[in-house]
Amino acid sequence: MSQDSSKQRIIAIAAVIVFALLAVNAFLLWSKMNADKEISAQRVELDESNRLYTELEKQYYEALNELEEMRGSNTELNSLIDQQQQELKEQKDKIARLIRNGKKLDEARAEMESLRGQVAQYVVEIDNLKAENAQLATDNTNLRQTNTTLETDLTSQRSRNEELTTERAVLVSDKERLENVNTELSSKVTFASVVKVGQIAVTPYKIKNNGKPTDTKKAEQTDLLQVCFNTTSNPVTEAGRERFYVRILNPRGEVLAIESMGSGLMNNIDGEELRFTQLEESDYTNEAEKMCFDWKPGVAFEAGDYKVEVYNKGYLAGNGIFTLK
Repeated sequence: MSQDSSKQRIIAIAAVIVFALLAVNAFLLWSKMNADKEISAQRVELDESNRLYTELEKQYYEALNELEEMRGSNTELNSLIDQQQQELKEQKDKIARLIRNGKKLDEARAEMESLRGQVAQYVVEIDNLKAENAQLATDNTNLRQTNTTLETDLTSQRSRNEELTTERAVLVSDKERLENVNTELSSKVTFASVVKVGQIAVTPYKIKNNGKPTDTKKAEQTDLLQVCFNTTSNPVTEAGRERFYVRILNPRGEVLAIESMGSGLMNNIDGEELRFTQLEESDYTNEAEKMCFDWKPGVAFEAGDYKVEVYNKGYLAGNGIFTLK
């Protein structure tokens, strides 16, 4: 190989080495520049994190102090402040975690702004509660004054009530005495006006096939009872409509009663409720009068002794007995 060719080869190899060294140096320079940028960005991020955390600590403790200064002797108020301080601590810890993350600084800033609004709202709540408590205190003072006045009035009223109670007791006693007298007189007047009845007669009848009734004494043949009684003259009784409640009692003491035939309930003078067989009414003119009605229950009669009772104005005005064999 000639000397010129050898030199050219050496020059070519040297050029390659120089180019390679230049490329390596360029890559190292580029890497260093990127690393410097990243370190710078991290330093800026760390500085911002430290600044935010410092600001958070300052904001948090200022808020705690502001709330603490608003404490008082009211238990409800102090409980509210304790609750608010606990909520602030939870919010502060949440923001601190966002700051430590480093990638959520914007979110941390937003939460810190929210924290400021939260503190302002807490202050409003405390002021409102204080105003309510002040109003309650005023109301309580007014209420105590009103109660004092009412107690004085109540004492005076009680004294007056005692006097009235004594007077009322006397009046009630007099009223009861008069009512008893009136009741007694009314009972006597009512009893005196009762229209007595006599000659109560009951005739049993059997209805023949031709429809004509014929009297009988046998229970098994009896289809209807004709009940008649005579009213007596009573000059004490005013002329007018009089009611006579007739009760027919079978041998077992049961009242013969069928509502569809006019039976019902009445009260005697003692207030006892009695079932009656038939109600008969009359335009009484203070003169004796005969009254009759037919009782045809449509059921078989039983043998034995029957009783008949007639009531007027709640009193037993007359009674009688008849027998079916």
